[in-house]
Amino acid sequence: MGLQPLEFSDCYLDSPWFRERVRAHEAELEKTNKFIKELLKDGKNLIAATKNLSAAQRKFAHSLRDFKFEFIGDAETDDERYIDASLHEFSNFLKNLEEQREILALSVTETLIKPLERFRKEQLGAVKEEKKKFDKETEKNYSLLEKHLNLSAKKKELQLQEADNLVEQNRKHFYELSLEYVCKLQEIQERKKFECVEPVLSFFQGLFTFYHQGYELAKDFNHYKMALQINIQNTRNRFEGTRSEVEELMNKIRRNPQEHKRANHFTMEGYLYVQEKRPAPFGSSWVKHYCMYRKETKKFTMIPFEHRSGGKVGDEELFVLTYCTKRNIDTIDRRFCFDLEASDRPGVPVTMQAFSEEDRKLWMEALDGKEAVTTFFFCLVGAQLDKIGFTVIKKCISAVETRGINDQGLYRVVGVSSKVQRLLSLLMDAKTCNEVDLENSVDWEIKTITSAMKQYLRSLPEPLMTYELHGEFIVPAKSGSPESRVNAVHFLVHKLPEKNKEMLEILVKHLANVSKHAKRNLMTVANLGVVFGPTLMRPQEETVAAIMDLKFQNIVVEILIENHEKIFKTLPDATFPEPISMPVSPPNAPPRQSRRQGQRIKRPLAVYNLCLELDDADSHSSPREDTPTGSTDSLSSQSPTPAFSSSPPGLLDGNHLIMDSGDLAGWTTNL
Repeated sequence: MGLQPLEFSDCYLDSPWFRERVRAHEAELEKTNKFIKELLKDGKNLIAATKNLSAAQRKFAHSLRDFKFEFIGDAETDDERYIDASLHEFSNFLKNLEEQREILALSVTETLIKPLERFRKEQLGAVKEEKKKFDKETEKNYSLLEKHLNLSAKKKELQLQEADNLVEQNRKHFYELSLEYVCKLQEIQERKKFECVEPVLSFFQGLFTFYHQGYELAKDFNHYKMALQINIQNTRNRFEGTRSEVEELMNKIRRNPQEHKRANHFTMEGYLYVQEKRPAPFGSSWVKHYCMYRKETKKFTMIPFEHRSGGKVGDEELFVLTYCTKRNIDTIDRRFCFDLEASDRPGVPVTMQAFSEEDRKLWMEALDGKEAVTTFFFCLVGAQLDKIGFTVIKKCISAVETRGINDQGLYRVVGVSSKVQRLLSLLMDAKTCNEVDLENSVDWEIKTITSAMKQYLRSLPEPLMTYELHGEFIVPAKSGSPESRVNAVHFLVHKLPEKNKEMLEILVKHLANVSKHAKRNLMTVANLGVVFGPTLMRPQEETVAAIMDLKFQNIVVEILIENHEKIFKTLPDATFPEPISMPVSPPNAPPRQSRRQGQRIKRPLAVYNLCLELDDADSHSSPREDTPTGSTDSLSSQSPTPAFSSSPPGLLDGNHLIMDSGDLAGWTTNL
């Protein structure tokens, strides 16, 4: 049961039960007062915490805005540019969110704190003052009454009448004050229900408004978030392919460093220790220098450099070489030494020490010393763009389009090496080529046919899009508008040798057909670009810098597939300018609004959640069960975790699988 009402008539009786009811009302108001006081304290703490959170969020946003990713090479892909600009977009999102939070903090003060403080001060405070008066009058009334009752009856009648009038007058004043106090108590009990709750409701309205604004910001940001997830997924997929190429190059260089030296304008370069002679008592010292020599000009440059002192670089010294002679150990107490003489210091040889005997031989050969080193070159002889080559490609394409166009992971799933090599040997032999029936025979799996086709293209003496035009094809992929890129690739394709262009047209037309069945085979244009980028294009010199351009090779292949009708069926503009180089500083990503209006060209999401089936007769491992493939939507909302076995890529239980960068990048699901 709630509080009992205070009857005005009870004010005249002033019974003990009336006083109990008054005390119950007073206790409830004191409880309300404490509640409001605690609520005000919590509200102020909430405002302080909100301001601290806002400051931390703004600091976080500033950190995001001020950071910028650096990239390897001279250009970024569109996906990388948007990823680079994403931190600024995140910063703007947080900034807009914090502006709404500041509005919320201000509204809390105006709608919650001030009204409650005003109610506590003006209403509850007024009741407290009334209580003080009521208690004071109660004390005065009953003290006066007791004093009056103690008057002697022997007093004069006039004195007794005056005393009676005074008591009566005081009693009336007490009753009036009691009535007002009771009225005030009940008024506050009713008023507090809306005076307290209304500010809380206003606070929650502001809170709901803040969350709604956050929802609207998130809703507006959603299209950018989805596009960014596709950018991240495409970049991740290109990274997987690039990483496999880098690791392969690293292993090649590890096996034979000299065979994979970078081509540059220096005939020889590397570290040598140079003898620096001192006055007689101090002997000589050996200082490490980085030395570079150009045989055409006979200019020898050396720069002091010590790794252990923080990489401090000394002053460069340049001289023209006159001759180089070997130092034998009977003339100097050090190994691997040789002398150089500069044209401006005749008769004053400079003694240098190489790191090994092999290193000294290489230096002496480059410097035209007495000992020469024979350099061996390795050449791989492969397939040719001849009649047999065209027959091989056409037979493979015909078989794929006849019975394998809808196979999941087409060109991704690789065949077993033994079968692939056997098929290639039959196809490339003029005597047996026509006897191989790929369209109707079940002896040859689709994955074996596609792997043989890729292996043939990789075995050409030079890539299908040639070493000469490799750099020119890469340039438009790094910059310019989508239309200018297509025009540049269109122009360059018609600069290819006729046989190369004819073979490329056959292949790209087929890949365009494959991409049309992407809903079944999961091979989107982006996927095909990852697979055939390294197959159709590769630089003449294998370097890390060249491997960093793999992602741009993929883009060139995507352009070819998406625009094959225009590129191969029409002639390019005769006045089309030569491709220009990419600017060093990539442009900022367009604002979200412009992308929302469709100005941004969206690439399809690459899907790689595939299962590889290894069931060659030579394999002792049982076939693996198929796993469901992920949809495009699922991949755009979360990034897959790459799964690589601890064994070398392409090897499993002794079965050699044909594997390239595109194939390895596809292993992004648990096998």
